[in-house]
Amino acid sequence: MPRPSVPEGERIYVMGDVHGRIDLFQPLVHAIENDDVEASPATTTIVLLGDLVDRGPDSAGVVASARALQTRRKVRILAGNHEEMFLESFEDRRVLRHFLKHGGRETLFSYGITRDRYNESTLDELQQLMRDAVPEADRQFLSGFEEYVIAGDYLFVHAGIRPEVRLEEQSRHDLLWIRDQFLHHAAPHSHVVVHGHTICDPVDERANRIGIDTGAYRTGKLTALVLEGDTRRYIQAVENAGTVTVRKMETAQ
Repeated sequence: MPRPSVPEGERIYVMGDVHGRIDLFQPLVHAIENDDVEASPATTTIVLLGDLVDRGPDSAGVVASARALQTRRKVRILAGNHEEMFLESFEDRRVLRHFLKHGGRETLFSYGITRDRYNESTLDELQQLMRDAVPEADRQFLSGFEEYVIAGDYLFVHAGIRPEVRLEEQSRHDLLWIRDQFLHHAAPHSHVVVHGHTICDPVDERANRIGIDTGAYRTGKLTALVLEGDTRRYIQAVENAGTVTVRKMETAQ
């Protein structure tokens, strides 16, 4: 069988879940841009697999940095379940409770809502604080994220796909939230699925899928997969005791 490949003349950098780690996101973007300059000429695309926000300390900074990146490069950004929760929290108190329990509190702090205001606010008051603190431009930016991207033999999606269901029939909920049914499916899909959502350290590279969410907010490792022709390689930004280093790898680690 031929190895999976992306279209000839293209190079694609696919980045896993950032979760508010601006200290890893910016060095990894810088490393990607340097790698692109040093490599052979190609049409390049950066794909972010979603979950830019929540859990880590600076979701607002990551959103601003991703918006700026998209103005100077071809960047495609996928919707993650945490973006979905964030956006729905502005109007739905039930979702807001769930959002806050799963890293949303840190996102609100990053937008300038103080701990004291957070602690003393009811859910209704907190929704109003969110509306005041989060720029409408950021909300519009997050709401414009895509559900999936295809490049050659690869499919990029946040969480995964429901096995044996045609891509055009996949539900948005599965694309952003699925876990066990997708992860435990060993048979081939229509494409090799590159996904985040489920933490794996090291990278989980299998015949039918590649998981690259290396748990940035927890492990201090943010990973990008580089696809060109039928080759794969990796670039990581790694934080250890406050120092961030970048490493390049020909195989998953």
